[in-house]
Amino acid sequence: MIFIALAAVGLSATGCGGAAGGPPGEFSLMINDDNHIVQQELAVLSTGACRTQNQALPLRTETLPIGNVDQKVQLLAGQNALPVQFAAGGTPQLTKTLSQAGHVLDLEKTLKELGVWDSVEPAAVKTVQNLYGRFDVMPYQFNIEGIWYNKKLFADHGIAVPATYDDLVAAAAKLKAAGVQPFSASGKAGWPITRLISGYLYRDLGPEALQEVADGRAKLTDPPYVRAAQAVADLGKAGYFGDGVGSIDYDTAVQQFLTGKAAMFYMGSWELGSFNDPAKAKIGADTIGFMPFPAVKGGSGSADQLPANVGLPIAVSAKTYDKKVGDWLACITKNYGAASLKDQGTISGFKPVGDTGTLPPLTRTVREAISKTTTSVLWFEALFTTKATETSQTNAAPLLTGGISAQDFMRKIQTDLAAR
Repeated sequence: MIFIALAAVGLSATGCGGAAGGPPGEFSLMINDDNHIVQQELAVLSTGACRTQNQALPLRTETLPIGNVDQKVQLLAGQNALPVQFAAGGTPQLTKTLSQAGHVLDLEKTLKELGVWDSVEPAAVKTVQNLYGRFDVMPYQFNIEGIWYNKKLFADHGIAVPATYDDLVAAAAKLKAAGVQPFSASGKAGWPITRLISGYLYRDLGPEALQEVADGRAKLTDPPYVRAAQAVADLGKAGYFGDGVGSIDYDTAVQQFLTGKAAMFYMGSWELGSFNDPAKAKIGADTIGFMPFPAVKGGSGSADQLPANVGLPIAVSAKTYDKKVGDWLACITKNYGAASLKDQGTISGFKPVGDTGTLPPLTRTVREAISKTTTSVLWFEALFTTKATETSQTNAAPLLTGGISAQDFMRKIQTDLAAR
């Protein structure tokens, strides 16, 4: 109900601030306080590549706890007082509602008019469109997901990088037989396990698999969807995640992989910092390889369709947009990609053009994978309701340990989706 109310208020309120009172006097940014990378990089650009734009429209950053983002965005939208840039919120629905009410700038149209659209990675474009219906946020962060593996353990046991899901299962069986834990995963968090389900679904049914569920054209209880959950449940039944997976937290799962206690780890590229850190990666960054979730035999999907996300994305207010804001957006789009790699070692959805500094080999591997990707897919719960997401993640570990069947796992989530 809050989204419906917001749309009405956003269209009718007389409001205050820059949006209601004319052009903005600052290039204002409202962002969650734990997102230091974006804050710092925009500050660097304001004194460097975008210095001229900053002199015309000074950067000003306001931070707030992530739990307060949605409430503040809704409040300011109702007053027609959104800042130039603002954290898009915890759910795609909020941004979609703001967009329908005329608060969110159409960035594809705008960046094309500014002549910088080609500086955005196609994979990032697709990811944002998958989430919001159109390109409505700046992809300051861009992460791909897949299976990271221990090259040495693979070599020691004569295992080639799996090309198919059957190969992956065979590799896991060989490792376990040799006394090596095949996979590390956090059952306590849940989502690292459900990511495997969506990985299977996208390879089996194609990139629209979960969009069809969101649109009501398919159900999670349909046989092909249950098959994906069963495939992951079978990995757990075979003991491929080790003992006590349900009590393993996120940090412990990372540590298991980085200390060589597990051979494979499904995770996003946001962990590159840990992988490249000698103090954390005891196995050594050179020992870590990356592979996309492998193909499913006879499936409609492709291994080059990488799961991706854009972190907590940043939208731009349509009501504060003017030439000075456009100049800033053009400068960011052209320069942010290279600058974030050089200064922060982080990957964005902007193409890195120019000096990126000396990148670690693993970071280069991820960059190359992104540059070759034209179609990205989302994660399992991306289009779910809050309740369905909770149900999915809390039942992920029991799915692996046999506490719930694949059929019942999918039925519980589908029941929550039907109640939206």
